[in-house]
Amino acid sequence: MLKKTITYVDYDGEERKEDFYFNLTKAELTEMNLSVNGGLLATIEKISQEKDMPKMIAIFKDLILKSYGEKSLDGKRFIKNAQLTEEFTQTEAYSQLFMELATDADAAAAFIAGIVPKDISEQIKDQTPSDIDQAKAKANVASLDNRPTQTTTV
Repeated sequence: MLKKTITYVDYDGEERKEDFYFNLTKAELTEMNLSVNGGLLATIEKISQEKDMPKMIAIFKDLILKSYGEKSLDGKRFIKNAQLTEEFTQTEAYSQLFMELATDADAAAAFIAGIVPKDISEQIKDQTPSDIDQAKAKANVASLDNRPTQTTTV
């Protein structure tokens, strides 16, 4: 889970500093990965190599909107629904976050690492380029036969 503090000016001209929360579960990541041919990581890499900015912006927007939510008071749930997402997109905080991710590759990478479960984030950090290539290959094979894969780092 990522807690992001954003300072912005609201529509009354008042400066606000608020905490916003973003999170994707393993189930959500799996669904996103299996929803695109070749897997999400391969798709992002291809879009990046092709410098297809409209598609990259669409992916960033999708990641922001799918990961935004509010923690329940007891900390047991992370609440996501269409109303909360719509309300967030109507703030300047959303606009600032969107622009930050669209214009700063390091901020985008940190955001993605922050919204995925900690164990997955650690696996990504620990992987060497050859490990990542092997993981992509496994993801590509799995996408062909629609079976989820388990990637381990040796």
